[in-house]
Amino acid sequence: MSHQTPLGTSLPPANCLDLWREKNDQLVRQVKVAQDSRLPLRRQQLAQDALEGLRELLHCLQGLPAAVPVLPLELTVICNLITLRASLAQGFIEDQAQDIQWGLERVLETQEQLGPRLEHGLTGLWNSILHVSSTLLELLPVLHHLAGLQVALWLSTDCLGDLTLLLQTLNGSQSGASEDLLILLKTWSPPAKESDAPLTLQDARGLRDVLLTAAAFRQGLQELVTGSLPRALSSLHEAASALKGGSNWGPPLLEASRLFRQLGNTVAELESLELLVETLSVTPSSEVPHLLIEVELLLPRPDPASPLHCGTQSHVKHLLASRCLQKGRAEDAAEHYLDLLALLLDGSEPKKFSPPPCPPGPSMPELFLEAAAALIQAGRAQDALTVCEELLSRTSSLLPKMPWLWEDARKGTKESPHCPPWVSATYLLQGQAWVQLGAQKEAISEFSRCLELLFQATPKDKEQGPASNCEQWCSSNVALQQLRAAALISRGLEWVASGQDARALQDFLLSVQVCPGNRDASFHLLKTLRRLNRRDEATALWRRLEAQTKLPQENATWSLPLYLETCLSWIHPPDRETLLEEFRTSLPEPCDL
Repeated sequence: MSHQTPLGTSLPPANCLDLWREKNDQLVRQVKVAQDSRLPLRRQQLAQDALEGLRELLHCLQGLPAAVPVLPLELTVICNLITLRASLAQGFIEDQAQDIQWGLERVLETQEQLGPRLEHGLTGLWNSILHVSSTLLELLPVLHHLAGLQVALWLSTDCLGDLTLLLQTLNGSQSGASEDLLILLKTWSPPAKESDAPLTLQDARGLRDVLLTAAAFRQGLQELVTGSLPRALSSLHEAASALKGGSNWGPPLLEASRLFRQLGNTVAELESLELLVETLSVTPSSEVPHLLIEVELLLPRPDPASPLHCGTQSHVKHLLASRCLQKGRAEDAAEHYLDLLALLLDGSEPKKFSPPPCPPGPSMPELFLEAAAALIQAGRAQDALTVCEELLSRTSSLLPKMPWLWEDARKGTKESPHCPPWVSATYLLQGQAWVQLGAQKEAISEFSRCLELLFQATPKDKEQGPASNCEQWCSSNVALQQLRAAALISRGLEWVASGQDARALQDFLLSVQVCPGNRDASFHLLKTLRRLNRRDEATALWRRLEAQTKLPQENATWSLPLYLETCLSWIHPPDRETLLEEFRTSLPEPCDL
């Protein structure tokens, strides 16, 4: 096939072309060496040196008149230069569009078609290039590669109209073709480059896959904003599926899990979180190709306060474990919590034990308590005791060590020693573990120790401040009330199991007093009064419970720690409605006078 070249143009000697090509290949190999280096400074220096070498090589190539035999190398150098610059800058910059434009103009120079089309900008240049591309078959692979970089640039700058037109042209579409970006990207099939073609940092097909993932994520977020949940779910799931190849980027998975949760699809939600944990745990290696144009470069970068921020592997692992516990998948929750504790404590010093810096997440002690609750829920009481003992051993410096301090506190001669609520909760969970093991004496001992600590604690004084502080104060004191009620009810149930109803009655009465809003305490009290044949008191309590069921439910509910919610679920009487109905049918109807 003959090619047109401008008059007066001479091709460079073959040996020069070979040298330039070898220079390009050497620079590409240098970048790949930089990728594999574990020394950040060396990696940065090698990459910067390669970038400068590519600039010099392109300057040499563009210092000669454009010629078709040289263009595959020249355009490849442009592609490598744009890719490396975007990678080092962690995003596209404005003058990279100029690099693309120069490359397109050089192609048109060889066809003597440069002129008025420049007035139409990059869109006009691409239309002209692709119109004549049928006569430039040897340029097709590298032109598609350059087009992929143009798509990436336009995608990152939200030029979706130009992007759609370019993809339609690449696919040979006529008017009326689909404008769906995902369909266009799936349809686009960049031609394979020749085996002896110059080396590239990233081929067009790999770039196409990155573009498809980024476009699916952007489309999913847009549909989420407009309220189209099913379509958003489909788009985000498609974006997430592309991450199975070892990428360490997970916002689509996090968004997909949240959507599944909103739609009530627990199985899919947990599968998304499991995949996200796996994704965040992948360590880049030489076996996994490092794509220099990655999805992150094509999306707005979320800050840590954004809902798109996935956090670390431990953050996501906790989210997965807690959701399993909330949804009744106790065995899975227990394993995830044990993995999480191992991840957090690996190599840590026992004395350095403090909550994580992120306020929204649970503290380290709360993670231990959640793990213990999950283990008890899964029937692994002995493991739960081990976790509780580990927590107490790591926090022993926070506990009062001298017995007479407690004696002085009881007598009121000294101020009560401060003890964090989660210490009391540890003894509560240890008691529940002993209940599961059938050790009644040990269980009652742990519940009593928990209550001793709890009744030394006093509710915090309410401070003047913003509404959020007020909510935090209310939530903290509600949790303290519920914790006291849980310990009293738990000990009371053990008294019932040992036939000591009189002692159980005292605990149930006190639980109603310390936490009037806990209806479970009232129901346990009602059953005990009935067993003790204290009919008048039982009837009066039943009437109060009946009246409460007819009142509208209050909307204000305070969030409790997950370990406490789990513990409260164990002492929930399963026969509440049956008990009320039995009282309702056993009482005589009131007589009309």
